[in-house]
Amino acid sequence: QVQLVESGGGLVQPGGSLRLSCAASGSIRVINTMAWYRQAPEKQRELVARIDNSGSTNYADSVKGRCTISRDYAENTVYLQMNSLKPEDTAVYYCNAYASSRWSNTARNYWGQGTQVTVSS
Repeated sequence: QVQLVESGGGLVQPGGSLRLSCAASGSIRVINTMAWYRQAPEKQRELVARIDNSGSTNYADSVKGRCTISRDYAENTVYLQMNSLKPEDTAVYYCNAYASSRWSNTARNYWGQGTQVTVSS
């Protein structure tokens, strides 16, 4: 099993910044892709950013130019730097990893429990 633990969420004023972290642990064989999703109340979960093992990234249109996803491959950790935050960014942010464990050759999606980000004055 692979465990994901997020940190770095909190309350920030509009225009402020936050840096989210997600550390993967457990019986990891390989992590192919790591990503951040978010879900606001009464809304569907949406992809925020994704990064693969080649360093290729994808961003939601709503955060392009304001967010940067990065990854520490040696530590199995992914980060999301969020700048110029808006009230619309308020949501629970979930870490995602597409990975295989030592007990299986098949990759699957793993999820963290989420960290709250609130943007408000």
